[in-house]
Amino acid sequence: MANAIVTIKIMPENPEVDLGGVEEKAKKHIEEYAGKGDTKTEIEPIAFGLKALKITFIMDENLGSPDELEEKLSGLEGVNSAETIDVRRAVG
Repeated sequence: MANAIVTIKIMPENPEVDLGGVEEKAKKHIEEYAGKGDTKTEIEPIAFGLKALKITFIMDENLGSPDELEEKLSGLEGVNSAETIDVRRAVG
């Protein structure tokens, strides 16, 4: 089957949360879920000093919905929520 390119947006509980630590833990969960692969991270300014962490990764579409991964990421210390904001089929 094909691969899917997934982007998950992680919102911290407050502006003081260390996004570097959250990123490290999130990447471990993503690797457990989707296997080793390319990931891209981006920090998105939200408002009043709050920044979101956006992680894009590749997964086999046979794994189905990344809802289970969202739940795990939402449970990380310092994380308010995790939401899948984009899923695309990889071509090529």
